[in-house]
Amino acid sequence: MKKFVNDPADVLAEALRGIEAAYPQLRVDAENRVISRAEPTRAGKVALVSGGGSGHEPLHGGFVGRGMLDAAAAGEVFTSPTPDQVLAATQAVDSGAGVLHIVKNYTGDVLNFEMAAELAAAEGVQVEAVVVADDVAVQDSTWTAGRRGTGTTVVLEKIVGALAEEGADLAAVAALARLVSAAGRSMGVALTSCTVPAAGRPTFELPDDEMEVGVGIHGEPGRSRVKLASAHEIAKLMVDPIVHDFGDPVGPAIVLLSGLGGTPLIEQYLLYGEIAPLLADAGVDVQRVLIGDYITSLDMAGASLTVVKADDEMLRLWDAPVVTPGLRWGA
Repeated sequence: MKKFVNDPADVLAEALRGIEAAYPQLRVDAENRVISRAEPTRAGKVALVSGGGSGHEPLHGGFVGRGMLDAAAAGEVFTSPTPDQVLAATQAVDSGAGVLHIVKNYTGDVLNFEMAAELAAAEGVQVEAVVVADDVAVQDSTWTAGRRGTGTTVVLEKIVGALAEEGADLAAVAALARLVSAAGRSMGVALTSCTVPAAGRPTFELPDDEMEVGVGIHGEPGRSRVKLASAHEIAKLMVDPIVHDFGDPVGPAIVLLSGLGGTPLIEQYLLYGEIAPLLADAGVDVQRVLIGDYITSLDMAGASLTVVKADDEMLRLWDAPVVTPGLRWGA
Protein backbone atom coordinates (compact mmCIF):
# COMPACT_ATOMS: atom_id res chain seq x y z
CA MET A 1 0.00 0.00 0.00
CA LYS A 2 1.38 3.39 -1.02
CA LYS A 3 -0.57 6.30 0.47
CA PHE A 4 0.12 9.75 1.88
CA VAL A 5 -0.46 8.81 5.51
CA ASN A 6 1.37 8.90 8.81
CA ASP A 7 -0.38 6.46 11.13
CA PRO A 8 -3.41 4.80 9.43
CA ALA A 9 -5.34 5.22 12.68
CA ASP A 10 -4.98 9.01 12.43
CA VAL A 11 -6.07 9.52 8.81
CA LEU A 12 -9.42 11.17 9.55
CA ALA A 13 -8.16 13.42 12.34
CA GLU A 14 -5.24 14.61 10.23
CA ALA A 15 -7.41 15.08 7.12
CA LEU A 16 -9.76 17.28 9.14
CA ARG A 17 -6.78 19.32 10.24
CA GLY A 18 -5.87 19.81 6.58
CA ILE A 19 -9.42 20.88 5.72
CA GLU A 20 -9.36 23.45 8.51
CA ALA A 21 -6.01 24.80 7.32
CA ALA A 22 -7.18 25.07 3.70
CA TYR A 23 -10.63 26.60 4.15
CA PRO A 24 -10.97 29.45 6.67
CA GLN A 25 -14.67 29.74 5.77
CA LEU A 26 -15.18 26.39 7.50
CA ARG A 27 -15.00 25.46 11.16
CA VAL A 28 -13.77 22.03 12.26
CA ASP A 29 -14.85 20.63 15.60
CA ALA A 30 -11.97 18.17 16.05
CA GLU A 31 -13.47 16.52 19.12
CA ASN A 32 -16.80 15.68 17.47
CA ARG A 33 -15.38 15.52 13.95
CA VAL A 34 -17.91 17.94 12.56
CA ILE A 35 -17.32 20.37 9.69
CA SER A 36 -19.57 23.45 9.69
CA ARG A 37 -19.66 26.94 8.26
CA ALA A 38 -17.52 29.36 10.22
CA GLU A 39 -20.30 31.95 10.21
CA PRO A 40 -23.25 31.13 12.46
CA THR A 41 -26.49 30.13 10.75
CA ARG A 42 -28.53 33.29 10.23
CA ALA A 43 -31.77 33.60 12.14
CA GLY A 44 -34.72 32.09 10.30
CA LYS A 45 -32.66 29.87 8.01
CA VAL A 46 -33.30 26.12 7.94
CA ALA A 47 -29.99 24.31 8.49
CA LEU A 48 -28.93 21.31 6.41
CA VAL A 49 -26.90 18.57 8.06
CA SER A 50 -25.54 15.46 6.41
CA GLY A 51 -22.65 13.09 6.97
CA GLY A 52 -21.47 9.54 6.71
CA GLY A 53 -18.33 7.49 6.62
CA SER A 54 -15.19 9.21 5.36
CA GLY A 55 -13.47 8.08 2.18
CA HIS A 56 -16.10 9.54 -0.19
CA GLU A 57 -14.64 13.04 -0.42
CA PRO A 58 -15.67 15.65 -1.29
CA LEU A 59 -18.92 14.14 0.08
CA HIS A 60 -19.96 15.41 2.64
CA GLY A 61 -17.60 17.91 4.24
CA GLY A 62 -16.56 19.33 0.88
CA PHE A 63 -20.14 20.43 0.30
CA VAL A 64 -20.41 22.56 3.43
CA GLY A 65 -20.83 26.21 2.57
CA ARG A 66 -23.20 28.81 1.16
CA GLY A 67 -25.85 27.22 -1.02
CA MET A 68 -25.38 23.67 0.26
CA LEU A 69 -24.82 22.14 3.70
CA ASP A 70 -24.46 23.93 7.00
CA ALA A 71 -22.64 21.03 8.66
CA ALA A 72 -21.42 17.49 8.06
CA ALA A 73 -20.52 14.77 10.55
CA ALA A 74 -17.47 12.73 9.50
CA GLY A 75 -17.42 9.10 10.56
CA GLU A 76 -14.29 6.98 10.33
CA VAL A 77 -13.50 5.59 6.89
CA PHE A 78 -16.58 3.74 5.60
CA THR A 79 -18.13 3.94 9.09
CA SER A 80 -21.28 5.83 10.04
CA PRO A 81 -20.92 8.87 12.30
CA THR A 82 -22.20 8.26 15.81
CA PRO A 83 -25.46 9.75 17.12
CA ASP A 84 -23.42 12.09 19.32
CA GLN A 85 -21.55 13.39 16.27
CA VAL A 86 -24.76 14.02 14.35
CA LEU A 87 -26.29 15.68 17.42
CA ALA A 88 -23.25 17.94 17.76
CA ALA A 89 -23.56 18.94 14.09
CA THR A 90 -27.28 19.63 14.52
CA GLN A 91 -26.75 21.72 17.64
CA ALA A 92 -23.93 23.67 16.02
CA VAL A 93 -26.05 25.01 13.16
CA ASP A 94 -29.63 25.22 14.47
CA SER A 95 -30.83 28.83 14.49
CA GLY A 96 -34.39 28.12 15.59
CA ALA A 97 -35.89 27.45 12.15
CA GLY A 98 -35.27 23.71 12.26
CA VAL A 99 -32.76 21.29 10.75
CA LEU A 100 -33.02 18.92 7.80
CA HIS A 101 -31.00 15.69 8.04
CA ILE A 102 -29.92 14.30 4.64
CA VAL A 103 -29.17 10.60 5.11
CA LYS A 104 -27.83 7.98 2.69
CA ASN A 105 -29.66 4.66 2.96
CA TYR A 106 -27.20 2.58 4.93
CA THR A 107 -28.41 0.91 8.11
CA GLY A 108 -25.86 2.57 10.41
CA ASP A 109 -26.45 6.04 8.94
CA VAL A 110 -30.24 5.73 9.18
CA LEU A 111 -30.24 4.45 12.77
CA ASN A 112 -27.68 6.96 14.02
CA PHE A 113 -29.36 9.95 12.38
CA GLU A 114 -32.73 8.82 13.78
CA MET A 115 -31.27 8.60 17.27
CA ALA A 116 -29.64 12.01 16.92
CA ALA A 117 -32.94 13.51 15.76
CA GLU A 118 -34.68 12.13 18.85
CA LEU A 119 -31.99 13.60 21.09
CA ALA A 120 -32.26 16.95 19.32
CA ALA A 121 -36.05 16.94 19.59
CA ALA A 122 -35.73 16.38 23.35
CA GLU A 123 -33.77 19.66 23.43
CA GLY A 124 -36.45 21.49 21.45
CA VAL A 125 -34.80 21.35 18.02
CA GLN A 126 -37.22 20.60 15.18
CA VAL A 127 -35.70 18.02 12.82
CA GLU A 128 -36.95 16.55 9.55
CA ALA A 129 -35.10 13.86 7.59
CA VAL A 130 -34.87 12.62 4.04
CA VAL A 131 -33.29 9.27 3.17
CA VAL A 132 -31.64 8.95 -0.25
CA ALA A 133 -31.99 5.49 -1.80
CA ASP A 134 -31.18 5.81 -5.50
CA ASP A 135 -28.88 2.90 -6.40
CA VAL A 136 -30.70 0.79 -9.00
CA ALA A 137 -27.95 -1.84 -8.80
CA VAL A 138 -29.51 -3.17 -5.60
CA GLN A 139 -32.17 -5.78 -6.21
CA ASP A 140 -32.05 -8.28 -3.34
CA SER A 141 -29.13 -7.25 -1.16
CA THR A 142 -27.83 -8.63 2.12
CA TRP A 143 -25.59 -5.58 2.43
CA THR A 144 -28.23 -2.86 2.84
CA ALA A 145 -31.86 -2.44 3.86
CA GLY A 146 -33.08 -1.53 0.40
CA ARG A 147 -31.35 0.61 -2.18
CA ARG A 148 -28.12 2.35 -1.26
CA GLY A 149 -27.78 6.12 -1.26
CA THR A 150 -25.27 7.42 -3.81
CA GLY A 151 -24.98 10.26 -6.34
CA THR A 152 -28.45 11.74 -5.94
CA THR A 153 -27.23 12.88 -2.52
CA VAL A 154 -24.99 15.50 -4.16
CA VAL A 155 -27.74 16.81 -6.44
CA LEU A 156 -30.18 16.95 -3.54
CA GLU A 157 -27.78 18.83 -1.26
CA LYS A 158 -27.25 21.45 -3.98
CA ILE A 159 -30.90 21.97 -4.92
CA VAL A 160 -32.30 21.88 -1.40
CA GLY A 161 -29.42 23.94 -0.09
CA ALA A 162 -30.37 26.73 -2.48
CA LEU A 163 -33.99 26.70 -1.30
CA ALA A 164 -32.90 26.85 2.35
CA GLU A 165 -30.60 29.76 1.49
CA GLU A 166 -33.63 31.63 0.10
CA GLY A 167 -35.38 31.35 3.47
CA ALA A 168 -37.97 28.64 2.84
CA ASP A 169 -39.39 27.00 5.95
CA LEU A 170 -38.58 23.49 7.15
CA ALA A 171 -41.72 21.90 5.70
CA ALA A 172 -40.99 23.28 2.23
CA VAL A 173 -37.30 22.33 2.36
CA ALA A 174 -38.11 18.78 3.49
CA ALA A 175 -40.83 18.38 0.85
CA LEU A 176 -38.45 19.40 -1.94
CA ALA A 177 -35.76 17.07 -0.55
CA ARG A 178 -38.14 14.13 -0.79
CA LEU A 179 -39.11 15.08 -4.35
CA VAL A 180 -35.46 15.20 -5.46
CA SER A 181 -34.68 11.94 -3.69
CA ALA A 182 -37.55 10.18 -5.46
CA ALA A 183 -36.49 11.63 -8.82
CA GLY A 184 -32.93 10.20 -8.80
CA ARG A 185 -31.44 6.93 -10.00
CA SER A 186 -27.77 5.83 -9.93
CA MET A 187 -25.61 2.98 -11.22
CA GLY A 188 -21.89 2.37 -10.67
CA VAL A 189 -19.15 0.24 -12.20
CA ALA A 190 -15.79 -0.61 -10.62
CA LEU A 191 -12.62 -1.60 -12.47
CA THR A 192 -10.59 -2.10 -9.28
CA SER A 193 -11.16 -2.43 -5.57
CA CYS A 194 -10.31 0.30 -3.08
CA THR A 195 -7.84 0.09 -0.20
CA VAL A 196 -8.89 1.21 3.26
CA PRO A 197 -5.79 2.69 4.98
CA ALA A 198 -6.35 0.77 8.21
CA ALA A 199 -6.64 -2.53 6.32
CA GLY A 200 -3.68 -1.96 4.00
CA ARG A 201 -5.01 -4.28 1.31
CA PRO A 202 -7.80 -4.20 -1.32
CA THR A 203 -11.31 -4.55 0.05
CA PHE A 204 -12.10 -7.26 -2.49
CA GLU A 205 -10.27 -9.17 -5.20
CA LEU A 206 -11.00 -8.21 -8.79
CA PRO A 207 -8.91 -9.83 -11.54
CA ASP A 208 -7.32 -7.56 -14.13
CA ASP A 209 -9.67 -8.79 -16.86
CA GLU A 210 -12.92 -8.36 -14.87
CA MET A 211 -15.12 -5.53 -13.58
CA GLU A 212 -17.88 -5.24 -11.00
CA VAL A 213 -21.20 -3.94 -12.36
CA GLY A 214 -23.35 -2.16 -9.80
CA VAL A 215 -20.67 -1.88 -7.11
CA GLY A 216 -21.43 0.04 -3.91
CA ILE A 217 -19.41 3.03 -2.76
CA HIS A 218 -17.88 0.95 0.06
CA GLY A 219 -16.90 -1.87 -2.28
CA GLU A 220 -20.11 -3.86 -1.75
CA PRO A 221 -20.79 -6.45 -4.46
CA GLY A 222 -22.79 -5.32 -7.45
CA ARG A 223 -25.25 -7.01 -9.77
CA SER A 224 -22.63 -9.07 -11.54
CA ARG A 225 -18.95 -9.56 -12.21
CA VAL A 226 -18.19 -9.62 -15.93
CA LYS A 227 -15.25 -9.46 -18.29
CA LEU A 228 -13.69 -6.05 -18.77
CA ALA A 229 -15.48 -4.28 -21.63
CA SER A 230 -15.05 -1.21 -23.82
CA ALA A 231 -16.23 2.23 -22.66
CA HIS A 232 -19.17 1.97 -25.06
CA GLU A 233 -20.29 -1.32 -23.54
CA ILE A 234 -19.78 -0.02 -19.99
CA ALA A 235 -21.90 3.03 -20.79
CA LYS A 236 -24.78 0.77 -21.79
CA LEU A 237 -24.40 -1.24 -18.58
CA MET A 238 -24.85 2.02 -16.64
CA VAL A 239 -27.55 3.72 -18.69
CA ASP A 240 -29.89 0.80 -19.42
CA PRO A 241 -30.72 -0.12 -15.78
CA ILE A 242 -31.39 3.53 -14.91
CA VAL A 243 -33.71 4.09 -17.87
CA HIS A 244 -35.46 0.78 -17.24
CA ASP A 245 -36.00 1.63 -13.57
CA PHE A 246 -37.61 4.96 -14.35
CA GLY A 247 -40.13 3.19 -16.57
CA ASP A 248 -41.84 6.37 -17.72
CA PRO A 249 -40.07 8.87 -20.02
CA VAL A 250 -37.54 10.86 -18.03
CA GLY A 251 -37.67 14.19 -19.85
CA PRO A 252 -35.54 17.08 -18.48
CA ALA A 253 -32.78 15.89 -16.16
CA ILE A 254 -29.63 16.73 -14.25
CA VAL A 255 -26.85 14.21 -14.86
CA LEU A 256 -23.88 13.54 -12.61
CA LEU A 257 -21.01 11.30 -13.68
CA SER A 258 -18.71 10.87 -10.71
CA GLY A 259 -15.37 9.14 -10.70
CA LEU A 260 -14.88 6.81 -7.75
CA GLY A 261 -11.47 8.20 -6.80
CA GLY A 262 -9.04 6.41 -9.11
CA THR A 263 -10.36 7.28 -12.58
CA PRO A 264 -8.63 10.11 -14.49
CA LEU A 265 -10.86 12.92 -15.70
CA ILE A 266 -9.95 12.20 -19.33
CA GLU A 267 -11.52 8.75 -18.96
CA GLN A 268 -14.60 10.24 -17.30
CA TYR A 269 -15.06 12.60 -20.25
CA LEU A 270 -14.55 9.73 -22.69
CA LEU A 271 -17.15 7.66 -20.83
CA TYR A 272 -19.65 10.52 -20.84
CA GLY A 273 -19.14 10.83 -24.58
CA GLU A 274 -20.55 7.30 -24.80
CA ILE A 275 -23.27 7.91 -22.21
CA ALA A 276 -24.70 11.12 -23.74
CA PRO A 277 -26.11 9.60 -26.98
CA LEU A 278 -27.53 6.64 -25.08
CA LEU A 279 -29.41 9.00 -22.76
CA ALA A 280 -30.67 11.01 -25.72
CA ASP A 281 -31.87 7.88 -27.49
CA ALA A 282 -33.73 6.87 -24.32
CA GLY A 283 -35.57 10.20 -24.12
CA VAL A 284 -33.50 11.79 -21.36
CA ASP A 285 -33.33 15.54 -22.02
CA VAL A 286 -30.06 16.44 -20.30
CA GLN A 287 -30.30 20.02 -19.02
CA ARG A 288 -27.26 20.12 -16.72
CA VAL A 289 -24.15 17.92 -16.46
CA LEU A 290 -21.56 17.57 -13.72
CA ILE A 291 -18.47 15.42 -14.36
CA GLY A 292 -15.67 14.79 -11.86
CA ASP A 293 -14.93 13.23 -8.49
CA TYR A 294 -17.90 14.19 -6.32
CA ILE A 295 -18.79 10.98 -4.45
CA THR A 296 -15.83 8.63 -4.33
CA SER A 297 -14.66 5.36 -2.81
CA LEU A 298 -11.09 6.16 -1.75
CA ASP A 299 -8.85 5.07 -4.66
CA MET A 300 -11.31 2.85 -6.55
CA ALA A 301 -11.09 3.01 -10.34
CA GLY A 302 -14.63 3.25 -11.61
CA ALA A 303 -17.54 5.61 -12.13
CA SER A 304 -21.11 6.19 -11.01
CA LEU A 305 -23.86 7.65 -13.18
CA THR A 306 -26.77 9.57 -11.65
CA VAL A 307 -29.84 10.85 -13.48
CA VAL A 308 -32.30 13.10 -11.65
CA LYS A 309 -35.59 14.18 -13.22
CA ALA A 310 -35.69 17.95 -12.89
CA ASP A 311 -38.48 20.49 -13.33
CA ASP A 312 -37.92 24.21 -13.91
CA GLU A 313 -37.78 24.98 -10.19
CA MET A 314 -35.14 22.32 -9.55
CA LEU A 315 -33.07 23.66 -12.44
CA ARG A 316 -33.37 27.21 -11.10
CA LEU A 317 -32.17 26.10 -7.69
CA TRP A 318 -29.37 24.02 -9.24
CA ASP A 319 -28.13 27.18 -10.99
CA ALA A 320 -28.24 29.29 -7.80
CA PRO A 321 -24.89 30.41 -6.34
CA VAL A 322 -22.88 27.91 -4.35
CA VAL A 323 -19.60 28.36 -2.48
CA THR A 324 -18.11 25.15 -1.06
CA PRO A 325 -14.72 23.42 -1.40
CA GLY A 326 -16.23 20.81 -3.71
CA LEU A 327 -18.70 22.87 -5.74
CA ARG A 328 -18.59 26.55 -6.62
CA TRP A 329 -20.37 28.72 -9.16
CA GLY A 330 -22.42 31.91 -9.53
CA ALA A 331 -20.72 33.73 -6.68
